[in-house]
Amino acid sequence: MDTGTHVVMGLALGGLATLDPVLADSSATATSVLIGTLVGSQAPDIDTILKLRNNAVYIRNHRGVTHSIPAVILWPLGIMAIIYPLFPEANLLHLWIWTFLAVFLHVFVDIFNAYGTQALRPFSSKWVALGIINTFDPYIFGIHVVGIFAWVFGGHPGYIFLAVYAILISYYFFRFQAQRKVLHKVKEIVPDATQVIIAPTMKTHEWRIAVMSETRFYVGRGIKGEVKILDEFERVAVPKTAVLEAAKKDKNLSAFLSFSPVYRWEVDEFDDHYEVRFIDLRYRSNGHYPFVAVVKLDLEYNILSSYTGWIFSEEKLQKKLEFLPNS
Repeated sequence: MDTGTHVVMGLALGGLATLDPVLADSSATATSVLIGTLVGSQAPDIDTILKLRNNAVYIRNHRGVTHSIPAVILWPLGIMAIIYPLFPEANLLHLWIWTFLAVFLHVFVDIFNAYGTQALRPFSSKWVALGIINTFDPYIFGIHVVGIFAWVFGGHPGYIFLAVYAILISYYFFRFQAQRKVLHKVKEIVPDATQVIIAPTMKTHEWRIAVMSETRFYVGRGIKGEVKILDEFERVAVPKTAVLEAAKKDKNLSAFLSFSPVYRWEVDEFDDHYEVRFIDLRYRSNGHYPFVAVVKLDLEYNILSSYTGWIFSEEKLQKKLEFLPNS
């Protein structure tokens, strides 16, 4: 989920914690738990700072180690080590319980996004992405904000957020069923599909669709239960040519390939260089595929420059390739 949603979820969990009788008997425990749930709800996303280095490092590592099983165990302990000395009268067990729940909830809800997490590490490096909830869902964010306002204006936070989470559980089931209906429609249209990726959008009844069969890629949209195929591409395996093998050694392209399960590729030869381009098919927007990895090589297959990330115009891409020499 986005940062704002994680913040309101941390506040909501702190409000829900007021139902814990131990918090009712200790203001130190109540205050430390509220801080713990707020910090715990944000802690796993500390890897966002990797974006300051470059997109390749960010793509490879975001929602990786920081969202893993060991991290879910260690984050609460680290947070408690900072908070507890400030509130030595707090109940340590209950501070740990609620801080752990905040960290766990953060990782758990991220699994439902299309981006997903490597939550099963160290047992598996597979990305777990259910693609049911958009990274920012206005309904989820909105109901939390309503609950927080009700709390501010005198409502009991425990009962308020108990009701909020009951509604959200129903909402998640609704989203799951809606996605299943789209999946059934896709399989009717592409019966030989070997892989179907369905991702949510900001619009409740609209879904992005990317499909693989043995011979073709299909890109479509699901709107209000109906599925429309918008683009279709021949599925061509990446050959082991000199230029492609050299390009695969680039850090940006390697990061892209570690993250993207459905893509097409192109190689263009110019007078003085080659340009290798891999295009993720999951994010079609207004007829454009903005998530790419591009490697520019000289005629002797030396990497001149490269880029991976979101690009919405060819002019901006070429400027980035000029600005980012040597991967």
